[in-house]
Amino acid sequence: MEVPFTSEEFINQPREVLTENAFQAAIGNFNRRTERIQTVANPIIKQVYENQGQMYERIMVPLTDGRRMFNIPCNLKEAYDTESKSVVKEFEKSILLHIIDDSWKENLRQLDELKHSVQNASYEQKDPLLIFKLESAKVWDDMINEMYNRICSILTRAQIPEMQQQVQEAAPEQRTQRQQYTESKQQIGEEQLVDRNQQAAAQQDTRAQQPRTPITKDKLPGRNDPCPCGSGKKFKNCHGKGIV
Repeated sequence: MEVPFTSEEFINQPREVLTENAFQAAIGNFNRRTERIQTVANPIIKQVYENQGQMYERIMVPLTDGRRMFNIPCNLKEAYDTESKSVVKEFEKSILLHIIDDSWKENLRQLDELKHSVQNASYEQKDPLLIFKLESAKVWDDMINEMYNRICSILTRAQIPEMQQQVQEAAPEQRTQRQQYTESKQQIGEEQLVDRNQQAAAQQDTRAQQPRTPITKDKLPGRNDPCPCGSGKKFKNCHGKGIV
C-alpha cells in the first residue's frame, strides 16, 4: 500500500485527518484483495461444481499471505452460489479464530510464568497480588495489539497462489474438545496445601530428625573429627568441648 499523503501533508495536517486517510487507503487495498481472490477462485469453483459437484461437498481453497499457506475449507455449493464470496468469508473467519486461539494460549502461558515470578516480590516487601494485577493487565494489552497486527497483516496480504488449478477435497469437519483453562477451588486448595507443606519442610531443621549416637568414653573421636551427633562441627567444638 502506498502512503496516502505527501510529506507536507504529514507535517501540516491534523493527526485525525492523516489517520482517516490511512484507514480509507487500507480499506480500499483490502477490498481490492478480496475482489482479486473472488476473481481468481470463481472460475475454478464453477468448473469443479459443474463437473464434479456430485463428488465433493467441501473443498480446500489455498490462500497465502506471502509467507504461510492456509488451506481454507469451504462448502462447494455455497461458494458456487455466491460467486466465491463465501470463500473470502470463510478465510476471514478461519484466520480470526486461529489467531485468537493462538494468542489466548500464549497469554495463558505468559500469565503462568508471571504467577511464579511475582512470588519473589515478597522478599522486596511488595504485594505480589498487586504486582500480578498490574503486569497481567500489560500482558493483556500487548496480546490484543499483537493479535490485531497479525490479523490485519494476513488479511491485507492474502491472495490465491499462482498456477494453482487443483482443488482438494476437505476432510470431514471434526469437533475437538477445547482444553479448559480453569482451576477449581479444590485444585487451588491443593496447590496452596502443597506450597505450605514445602515451606514447612524447608523451615524444619533436618539435624533434629537424625538419630543421635551416644558417646562413650572408650570410643571418643579425635579432636578434629566430625562430632558423632551429626551437627557437622568438629568434635572439639561440639560435644567434645571440655572433654578433649
